[in-house]
Amino acid sequence: MLFESIKMSWENIIHNKLRSFLTMLGIVIGVASIIALITIVQGAKTSISDQVSSLGVNKITINAMGTPLKEGLSQEDMKNIAQVDNISGISPTISGKTGIVYNGNVKENVAVQGKNEVYFKTNTSLLKSGRAINSIDLESKNKVAIIGSSIVEEFYYGVDPIGKDLMINGTTYTVIGTLAASTGFSAGSNNDTVIIPYTTALSSLGVKNITSLDVFLTDTNTADDTVTDIKSVLNSAFNDKDNAYTIFNMGDMIKSFESMMSIMSLLLSGIAGISLVVGGIGIMNMMLVSITERTSEIGLRKALGATPNRIQLQFIIESILLSSFGGIIGLILGSLIAYIAATIMGIGFVVSIATISLAVGFSAAVGIIFGYMPARKASRLNPIDALRSL
Repeated sequence: MLFESIKMSWENIIHNKLRSFLTMLGIVIGVASIIALITIVQGAKTSISDQVSSLGVNKITINAMGTPLKEGLSQEDMKNIAQVDNISGISPTISGKTGIVYNGNVKENVAVQGKNEVYFKTNTSLLKSGRAINSIDLESKNKVAIIGSSIVEEFYYGVDPIGKDLMINGTTYTVIGTLAASTGFSAGSNNDTVIIPYTTALSSLGVKNITSLDVFLTDTNTADDTVTDIKSVLNSAFNDKDNAYTIFNMGDMIKSFESMMSIMSLLLSGIAGISLVVGGIGIMNMMLVSITERTSEIGLRKALGATPNRIQLQFIIESILLSSFGGIIGLILGSLIAYIAATIMGIGFVVSIATISLAVGFSAAVGIIFGYMPARKASRLNPIDALRSL
């Protein structure tokens, strides 16, 4: 019985090709929209999340503006912070701008940053060639520098800069390394940056205290407790003065970003789902028209012994077939649109099983829900009234 009902439903769909196609169009657009939107949003979410995470999901940044009586953090303050549980390392940043000179070439307003060895240990992809700053450089306040890719191209084009001299703010430094070119999303490009030991930067840039400090965590699961302990140290350092410092947890930012993207994905899916509902209404309308056209056929089948359940099953199957075929076409079309968009935007392309199941399952459900009422109406037709239309 089931096979015959499927066969008759398929024959009726084939017999009315144009009407069947127009009926499926709403489902095709709805499913294609869901597949394309969810896939593009997920690809963008993954791509941006990976780039944001590369900045350091295990990193807490402290900006210590200080008070009128005490500006920034002292070396003793940094030691106290480093002794807090769950901290694997700290990396201060000294920032300034000055001119650099090499072989008669001058470049003004170059960003010079003071860093330590922890900065390079936790950012292993930063260095392109040469070596990083080490503890000996810090202790001895060595005049060594690591330069960005743009400075390499401008000052040392065609020449290996390692071991060459570079004058920074009137003092001669030795280049010990070069930085990889900054690409994609980043907190700031290093291409025009010179990095020197922070102990050297304190004296050469005329800075007395440290106002920016990156703290790296051993276990991100206890980040909140670690932040509380750090606040205790900072409150003691600044005598509990308000607005003396701010603490920024990169992990919290990533969680907020992922939550925002999930909400956006649901919102876009809901908007696309409206197309599926419209498509379902189209299926219901077509099925009602089909019942009107096939009233005599239904009456004849009932007169020959067809049960109401069998009549109802045939129309529901016909509705499911229409919505399912529309769902499959929409899946292919949506995947193609998502692939083209992902290629243009330069983001990842992955159509998840969950997305496919949602779109195709929803389209099948639309076929059942919107096909039920016409099918029930067909099954309740009086055979005598139906035969009068012959």
